[in-house]
Amino acid sequence: MDSTSVPCLTLLGPSISLAAKRQQLLEQVQDVVPEVTRVDGVFLHLVLAQSDAALATLRDSASAPRSRLDELLDYGDYVALTGTCDAVQAALNGTSVPGKDVLFVLPRAGNTTPWSSKATDISHICGMDETVARLERGMAYVLDVSAPLSDEALARAESFLHDRMTQTISRNTPETSAPELFGTSEPGELRTIELLSSSTDTNWEAAHARLEAANMEFGLALAPDEINYLVDAFVRGQGDEAPLRRNPTDVELFMFAQVNSEHCRHKIFNATWTIDHAVQPQSLFSMIRHTHKTTPQHTISAYSDNAAVLDGSEGLRFLPAPDTLALDDGSTLSHVYVGRREPIPILAKVETHNHPTAISPYPGAATGSGGEIRDEGAVGRGSKPKAGLAGFMTSNLHLPGAPMPWEEDVGYPMHVASSLEIMRDAPIGAAAFNNEFGRPALTGFWRTLCERVPTDTDRLELRGYHKPIMLAGGLGNVRPPYTFKGEIKPGDALLVMGGPGYLIGLGGGTSSSVAGGGSERSTLDFVSVSRENPEMQRRCQEVIDACCSAAVNPIESIHDVGAGGLSNALPEIVHDAGLGARFELRDVPVGNTSLSPLAIWCNESQERYVLAVRPENLDAFRAVAARERCPIAVVGYATEEPRLVLTDRLRNETCIDLPMSTLFGKPPKMERSATHAERRVVPFDAQLQSYLPAAAAEARLGEAIDRVLHLPSVGSKAFLITIGDRSVTGLVARDQMVGPYQVPVADVAVTRTSYSFDDSAPGEAMACGERTPLSLLSGAASARMAVAESLTNLAAAYVESLEHVKLSANWMCSAGYEHDGAALYDAVQAIGLDLCPKLGVSIPVGKDSMSMGMSWLPGQGQERRTVTAPLSPIITAFAPTVDVSQTWTPELKRLDAPSALVLIDLARGQQRLGGSALAQVFRQLGDAAPDVEDAALLKSFFNAMSMLKQLSAGMRRAEPLVHAYHDRSDGGLFTAIAEMAFAGRVGVDVDVSKLLRTTPVAALFNEELGAVLQVREADLPSLHSVLTTAGVPGDAVVVVGSIRQDETVRILAQGEELYVSTRAALQKAWAFTSFQMQSLRDNPECARQEYALIDEPAGVTALRYALTFDPASSALLDEGTIERPLASQPRVAILREQGVNGHVEMAWAFARAGFCSVDVHMSDLLSGNVSLQAFVGVAACGGFSYGDVLGSGRGWAHSILLHEGVRREFTEFFAREKTFALGVCNGCQMISTLGCAGLIEGAEHWPRFSPNESGRYEARFTEVVIGESNSIFFRGMENSCLPVAVAHAEGRAAFPTPQDAEKLAAQGGVALRYADHRYPLNPNGSTANVAGVSAAHGRVLVLMPHPERCVATPSLSWAPERESIAWGGRSPWFRLFENAYAFVSS
Repeated sequence: MDSTSVPCLTLLGPSISLAAKRQQLLEQVQDVVPEVTRVDGVFLHLVLAQSDAALATLRDSASAPRSRLDELLDYGDYVALTGTCDAVQAALNGTSVPGKDVLFVLPRAGNTTPWSSKATDISHICGMDETVARLERGMAYVLDVSAPLSDEALARAESFLHDRMTQTISRNTPETSAPELFGTSEPGELRTIELLSSSTDTNWEAAHARLEAANMEFGLALAPDEINYLVDAFVRGQGDEAPLRRNPTDVELFMFAQVNSEHCRHKIFNATWTIDHAVQPQSLFSMIRHTHKTTPQHTISAYSDNAAVLDGSEGLRFLPAPDTLALDDGSTLSHVYVGRREPIPILAKVETHNHPTAISPYPGAATGSGGEIRDEGAVGRGSKPKAGLAGFMTSNLHLPGAPMPWEEDVGYPMHVASSLEIMRDAPIGAAAFNNEFGRPALTGFWRTLCERVPTDTDRLELRGYHKPIMLAGGLGNVRPPYTFKGEIKPGDALLVMGGPGYLIGLGGGTSSSVAGGGSERSTLDFVSVSRENPEMQRRCQEVIDACCSAAVNPIESIHDVGAGGLSNALPEIVHDAGLGARFELRDVPVGNTSLSPLAIWCNESQERYVLAVRPENLDAFRAVAARERCPIAVVGYATEEPRLVLTDRLRNETCIDLPMSTLFGKPPKMERSATHAERRVVPFDAQLQSYLPAAAAEARLGEAIDRVLHLPSVGSKAFLITIGDRSVTGLVARDQMVGPYQVPVADVAVTRTSYSFDDSAPGEAMACGERTPLSLLSGAASARMAVAESLTNLAAAYVESLEHVKLSANWMCSAGYEHDGAALYDAVQAIGLDLCPKLGVSIPVGKDSMSMGMSWLPGQGQERRTVTAPLSPIITAFAPTVDVSQTWTPELKRLDAPSALVLIDLARGQQRLGGSALAQVFRQLGDAAPDVEDAALLKSFFNAMSMLKQLSAGMRRAEPLVHAYHDRSDGGLFTAIAEMAFAGRVGVDVDVSKLLRTTPVAALFNEELGAVLQVREADLPSLHSVLTTAGVPGDAVVVVGSIRQDETVRILAQGEELYVSTRAALQKAWAFTSFQMQSLRDNPECARQEYALIDEPAGVTALRYALTFDPASSALLDEGTIERPLASQPRVAILREQGVNGHVEMAWAFARAGFCSVDVHMSDLLSGNVSLQAFVGVAACGGFSYGDVLGSGRGWAHSILLHEGVRREFTEFFAREKTFALGVCNGCQMISTLGCAGLIEGAEHWPRFSPNESGRYEARFTEVVIGESNSIFFRGMENSCLPVAVAHAEGRAAFPTPQDAEKLAAQGGVALRYADHRYPLNPNGSTANVAGVSAAHGRVLVLMPHPERCVATPSLSWAPERESIAWGGRSPWFRLFENAYAFVSS
């Protein structure tokens, strides 16, 4: 149905969800609207035609453009219930079907969704740019009811059907919304704020009053001193500066507010503090800087760029060189993958994105991760993100149907999401951005807290995370020549790279600086919603990578665009160089023609960078960007005069004309004051009798165990982890999942420095530490314990010494609330002036967020309710690792001799329970917080752990002293040992006899510093010797348990059995919250299957390597060709499309097998610059081509199928003998589409790869079986069983008919199967467990798993320790690439 005002067509698309999710949605709706008997939904495609004539063509179902459009829009699953599509079509036609209530969900008007941007790109690349102007997607839900729902009933149901922050829901057909959705309007106008009535007006007070009013109207969050400063600038003048004597524009005021917001300038951390009426000698930031002054070693850059830069290790930097490479025979070749051996420094950065995540969890968390990734990519003259982390803190969860005894429902403001909504959607947003960008997310945390706690009076206060914390961080690398920004010179071009601007994220810098938050802020909050497009950011990163690999890097300086948008980033880039700039507003790319100058300049649209490029290097930079299809625009030039000017040629206006000294001037330094207060705390009853008076002692202990294991901060985080790709890059050496059962308990994340088969290779490690509830008792203890926990986690990796360790400190606090300012000062002082200098670690990077309260009116006539987060210091430790193979995990091993569990008690017997998980689950705070009592002992412990790894590294083939390691933190000793047992699927006896000070409960659940090690009993003297030598006293080392042969878990004291259970029962309690969240968010049947696997006894579902070949039996070719490719090497095209992110690991696998790997972008083929005739192999890589819209890999395939020349190239290539093609993940989906279209002989029975049965992206390390097929890639590997990484959202092999599956198997076309049909062992629900298929006499192989990420032993999430040493660093998966080389060489 087309609109009468814009040329728009609405077409029905695939189903929104499969049957299980559809049933779950029905149940959710019926809970609030019982009269609904059925719910179904389909996607709608809204097609904006280029003209009325184009619309007429598209409406003709027989026309060639319409046929092409229908082909593009054929994706997903068509499983709509009977009558659904008829009801939707009837509603679109203006009629109705009795008993069917049709609701239309559309994107909010004014912006283009990421889906639309990518789908439109595909249509234009496929030759539809003359007919299709834009594609957009909505949804239509059909509710079976006896009568249309009332407005009140609809209001109850609609939260399950749409996201109110980014979508609208209505019975109105899309055509009625098309003018707003697609329409264009005149650009908004520049506004002037009247401070002065004339150029001679000098009335300061009147101007001040007017600016105060503007501050409220625009939500600028200007402080009183900043208002004074601005009035001075325009009315009186400042110092030697003459007054501007004019009225400011709205752009100038908004820009000043963003640039000088607390979010951007960190005024509280630079303030002068008065504590308990005494002026303090140092600011918070100066105390942080003190750590760098005392330990500057191994820090290359601190406090001066988007991320800190640390010393790393030497390695092989492997990327395609854009320059022409001269080969040994005199010929030349471009875009060849080449290794450069050089030092590889480490980047470290951690950010928060709290406010956006509170109001719209998915895009808030997604853009939080995206912004931090841009920080890592915009260091110096260009850098490269490598691995990420994500952390969340929310108030209590309140799982439907599963109330927890410590949870109280205190309500929420109407304009923010609940904890349940945040944890359902925000982790997916963060994971999705990392996944699509191509950065593995390897560590993190989740804490819940909302409790009434005592104050210094008789009243209680609510402390919790209604204002959530969304932490995004990571590490990366930078080339040594580009560690620091270059010198920008007058005349240098200033560019914007990335996506266009929209009316989104406007005012985020000031929004996040505003304290509190009630319904009165909901309008501002809606405007602050962000929009994510990680595929665009991937394109930008490819440009950065290419520039940094070129002989001449055209980038002189680069900044990410974050808070404040261009209004902050562009002034910053020239201010850092002491220059000014002149910009033209209409050169800024925008996606909405109605934007005003203020909106263009100040919006916070994501995936953008600003750069400085010399004029003589512009052409080279443009060529790189064009190849990547990355939008760039020259928006201005640097000027010698330190003045910022923004002109608007459309209206011949000047939007900004300010001296840089005014914009970046120094308003009076902020002064803060705070006082201490003593809470009226109550000691925690370690007998538990006060809380469970009717229960016996054994029952009380059992109840404590059950509650603690159910607490989210303690329990399994699997539902947060399996949605995130943890194998992309092929350089991950330690992810969260541990052991043959893949249990999420790792202490540390570890990556390899570079590609190699050295299984003792160096790398990088990062680990988090946070103990935020402790700050309610002691801010200093909370900060010290956060630092210490980050180090006890990091100690699982082989770090040479503490001086190599660098910390990121993130501080979340309502600094103006009650006595929290004093606690903040105590915390910073405790680690900045005391603990970190004593340990010899520094804090070269960090961030603060000083508005962590939420206040609202629950209802008319009710008192204002306030929930304030506790002071929340979060520490992330980063360090280079000596040897990635020496990373310990918590997995307990069944050894061939008795082993003991050894506690290293760094608290020397103290067992304080204040702020513990145990206290929280009984709704208590306690009176005494754990603390770091002895910095020297902590340092000795860390050194001892390094010494133990050094001993093991020197004797690789001997048994190590330590077989498992886990730190003691949330949940205490019992939780640490239980998690170790879960990972190894073993039973344990826990004996607290030597720990008893007061009660077994205190011994088991205190969260003092410490760690548990598994050691052979015969090796205990050796362990004691090493620890004593390092300075750990003998009385701190206590044997606390042993490993059982069965799966029983017992707690003993003085020979008495206090508690007995099973590993499975305890693990199910520990995994319960994750299971429930997975059931609500994903396919509940899949969640039930995974939860049931916990009951399986040891060995049944364990990963295994049952190989029919020896991975080390083949001769490894000379590594020298990695750095010096030869003309005689067979060439393989490493094929990628925009959004592909798995090409580098693919290129290395082929290059190490003997090929010359060449980077081939689809733009090379479509332009005719490259032909496949030069290659013997094509490897289509994994990732997210076009963001996976229109079906994963299908947009990529259609760009081939619908281009005559490129289609012919592929047809001829597949037909040539002695060629091969490998398609992995996204490449599998693409090549399978080509096969189904008839381009590949023998592919006529291939399946289509559809959305996973779980309804979710799946990242697993799962076992597969190599079948007896005709594949040349698997020769000699047949019948082997081994694990492999999988990471995809649409990997379910779906055959057109059951007969197709049978025929493909009969002709030897099924090359790979998952080893078990149960989820997640079969991670996507593939028919007959199919994971990979072959054709063309075995020369073409497509598979959803990622062998290219697993070719080196350290990249395997788990491998048997002794057996894998014999592989010599090569994993069994490398044989696939060796077979390809043997095929073309035979």
